[in-house]
Amino acid sequence: MGCNQILDRYIEQLIETSTPQAPAWNIEKLRAGKENTWNYIDGCMIKALIELYEITGEQRYLTFADDYIDFFVQDDGTIKHYNPEEYNLDNVNAGKTLYKLYDLVGKPKYRAAMDTIYRQLETQPRTKEGVFWHKAVYPNQIWLDGMYMAQPFYMQYELSFHNRRACSDSFHMFQVVHDLMRNPLNGLYYHAYDASRKQFWCDPVTGLSANFWLRAEGWFAMALIDTWELMPPSMSAEKDEIRKMFHALIDAEKTGMWHQVINLPNIAPNYLEESGSAIFANAIMKGVRLGVLGERYYQYGRRAFDGICETCLSEHDGQLALDNICLVAGLGNTAHREGTFGYYMSEPIVKNDAKGVAPLVLAYIETMHHDKLAGRHDPLAPSGVCSIEDPFGGYTPGINARKGCE
Repeated sequence: MGCNQILDRYIEQLIETSTPQAPAWNIEKLRAGKENTWNYIDGCMIKALIELYEITGEQRYLTFADDYIDFFVQDDGTIKHYNPEEYNLDNVNAGKTLYKLYDLVGKPKYRAAMDTIYRQLETQPRTKEGVFWHKAVYPNQIWLDGMYMAQPFYMQYELSFHNRRACSDSFHMFQVVHDLMRNPLNGLYYHAYDASRKQFWCDPVTGLSANFWLRAEGWFAMALIDTWELMPPSMSAEKDEIRKMFHALIDAEKTGMWHQVINLPNIAPNYLEESGSAIFANAIMKGVRLGVLGERYYQYGRRAFDGICETCLSEHDGQLALDNICLVAGLGNTAHREGTFGYYMSEPIVKNDAKGVAPLVLAYIETMHHDKLAGRHDPLAPSGVCSIEDPFGGYTPGINARKGCE
């Protein structure tokens, strides 16, 4: 293991205690005592493990990811526990893993499963502005979360299999979200929008929810940079617009870790939330690597990554844990989630949920990319590189086997 041995060991711990039927990182399923299904939470984690394989070359990450997705995808391309007619954008997210796995292991059923998921998007209901509903059970609603869940998959499918026919459609949805959901005074995006103006949680004039939830802001930032990465040079004008959206969002908040309600850091009981902070850390450092952001921005992503490692990772009785993860947040449904500041404070704070773990792994990968580009080398690290600025403060008995990099 390399210099970030705590993270290396933490990832191994999660893999060793997870199966497709009972992943250790899906706290929602574990709490509910329900059978695991095809879901976005696992999609986040498996995508992170595939990218970890790509930079480290460690076969065990790819083998685990392949075995995991193989469990759900049937030989005919149908997916166990997945119903396209639920029109749930969250269920599209795990489909992103299929592109890489198909390239890496070549199973025909993965190619067929992409078609299965795409068929959902072909008939996904839309708002009057032409944006996908977040779910059939949330009619006429756009959530920032859904932009991350669906748009990179949609763009990649169009580029790979449809001769770019609907790439402009994906771009249009980003434009609508920017125009409708961005607050021009602080540069942040409201969590959700109801085109019908009928939901109890929305402003009856604008249709917007009331607050700026950190993880939703992060989902949208990742949607922007992941989709930008996929867009071809022939879409240079559209790419420039996406770049501007991403740059403006990052400029709105680029200091250390971030609070659960991002724009009210000094209002109790607001707290530094791990998952959204990790998402922003990853998005910022990836934006630097891709040249969308200048090199000076790297420090902001790295500061967030280091802060998470220093304050949210802990060890008890030989088991590592990642804390301060908001379990879930949304608008409406039978729980009458109204989107107030008090509501976002009321949602459970948990440990080890993949909504926090996966983006931290992705941010870790970006530190490896950065070190590799900077020419830093550690032959013992999985990626052959080492983060010189040790976020764990050097040697910690029982955790780090050695201090710093030789």
